[in-house]
Amino acid sequence: MLGAALVLTWAAAGLWMCSAQTPSCGWQPLRNRIVGGFDSEEGSWPWQVDIQTDVGHICGGTIINENWVLSAAHCFPNPLDTSSYRIYVGRYQLNGMNPFETVYGIRNVVIPRTYVDPQQGHDLALVQLQEPVIYSDRVQPVCLPSSDTQFPPNKMCTITGWGNIRDGVTLSGLGTLQQVDVPLIDSTSCQAMYNTQPTEPIDIGPDMICAGYQEGGKDSCQGDSGGPLVCMTDNGTWVQVGVVSFGLGCAVPNRPGVYAKVSAFSSFIQSSIPDVRLYGSASLTCPGIGVMLTALIIVMTQLQAT
Repeated sequence: MLGAALVLTWAAAGLWMCSAQTPSCGWQPLRNRIVGGFDSEEGSWPWQVDIQTDVGHICGGTIINENWVLSAAHCFPNPLDTSSYRIYVGRYQLNGMNPFETVYGIRNVVIPRTYVDPQQGHDLALVQLQEPVIYSDRVQPVCLPSSDTQFPPNKMCTITGWGNIRDGVTLSGLGTLQQVDVPLIDSTSCQAMYNTQPTEPIDIGPDMICAGYQEGGKDSCQGDSGGPLVCMTDNGTWVQVGVVSFGLGCAVPNRPGVYAKVSAFSSFIQSSIPDVRLYGSASLTCPGIGVMLTALIIVMTQLQAT
C-alpha cells in the first residue's frame, strides 16, 4: 500500500506540474475568405485583430501580450507615421455588429532594419498599442515560438483573416472572419514549386515558411497580410508559426503562401519586447502525462481489487 501511495503521489504531482506549466496564451475559451475557406465561429480566434486606416481594412495581426500586436512590415510602409491606423480587437465581422470589439491607436511600430520588400524576407512588425488591451473570452494572446520550436512538414495549420476570397474579389456581405486549414511545406519543396516558373524567381529564405497545396485551391490572399498562420500543439495550445507575407496570385498551383517564420525572429522580438514570453517545445508539451495517467489507472485498479 505504501508503494501504491508513493506512485499515486508521484503521478498526481506530475500532473499538477504539467498543468502549472500550461501557457497563458494560445487558448480558445469559446471554441467547443481566405481562398477556399469558410466562416469562423464567433470568438474562436481571440488573438485576431483587424488593422485599418482611413481607407478601411488593410491587414490582420495578432495579440501577443497586453501592449503589443504582431503583424507584417509591409503593412506599415511608413512606420513613423501611424496616425491614421486603428487596431480592432474582439472583432468578428468587417461590416456587421461587433458588440465585443475595442479599438486602439498605435504608439510605435518596430520592424527589422533589414526589411526592404516582402520577397526579400524580414517581413515582420511589432505594433505597440497606445493602451493595454483587456483580456476576455474573446480577446486573448496567441503563443509565440522560441527559436527551438519546430513543426513538421505536412502538419495541418490554420490561416485566419478578412482578405480577398479570390484574386481581386473582396470579402462581401457581413465580412465574417474566414479560416482555412493548410499543410506546412518544407523550404526545399516550396522552392522547387516556385522554380517551375523561373521567369518569376523567388528565393525562400531561412526566415520564411510556406504553407498550402501544390495544386492550389486554398490560400491566404490580399488583405490577409500580417495575419496569423497558427498550429496546434499536442496539448491543445495554438502557436503562431507564420505571419502572412506574400504569394504570387492567390491559391495558384505551385505558388503556396509564403509567411514570415516567427521562430526566426525570436531574438528580435525579445530584444524589442523584453517582457514577452516565447514558448519552446518543452513548455508546450507534457511528454510524461501519458505515463502518469497510466500509472494512476494501474494503481487505482489495484486498490479497488484489494
